[in-house]
Amino acid sequence: MTILRGENGSGKSTLIEAIAAVAGFPVTGGGMWAGSGDRPGRKSEGPAALAKLLRPQWLPKVGQGWFLRAESFASVAQSITGDYLAVSHGEGFANLVTDRMGGKGVFLLDEPEEALSPRRQAELLGFLASIQSDADAQVIMATHSPILMAVPGAALLRLTRHGIGPVTLRETDHFRLYQSFALDPDGFVRAALAGDLVGLV
Repeated sequence: MTILRGENGSGKSTLIEAIAAVAGFPVTGGGMWAGSGDRPGRKSEGPAALAKLLRPQWLPKVGQGWFLRAESFASVAQSITGDYLAVSHGEGFANLVTDRMGGKGVFLLDEPEEALSPRRQAELLGFLASIQSDADAQVIMATHSPILMAVPGAALLRLTRHGIGPVTLRETDHFRLYQSFALDPDGFVRAALAGDLVGLV
């Protein structure tokens, strides 16, 4: 399992969309079934250009899997069997992931925490850990959530304007920011209101 972290604009979504294109998935979300999570106006020039430069090395060739992002969940859910829209957005998203992420395949997740409460993120962490342990599927996930970055045994990579490299959970700004808040909420708020973000990490 590979987990990508980085600030907004670092290229996480562009990279994961390019991987989706190489795998044969709709870059707007969806899988090897009819339909996708089309989003009018979505610019795909960057991912398409990057996809041409990627050289996947998977054996056997990807036969199943999907690309899922929280913002296109509804349109993806409408294209498959299952009543995932009859419950809350977060519940439906979590149910879709756990129902359709079994077996061998490549599964791409772009910032799934957007749809999930912290408790649901913890549940997804457990599910992803079981996939990592079974080693049946390849999961590539872009996330800002320290909870989801904590999958045991996963490769955690940091994207910056200087490139991509390994990082530990505790080295990430995301973890340090949440830790600062948990240890001293009042001090965190004061620093944030004063614009002292450097002091928080």
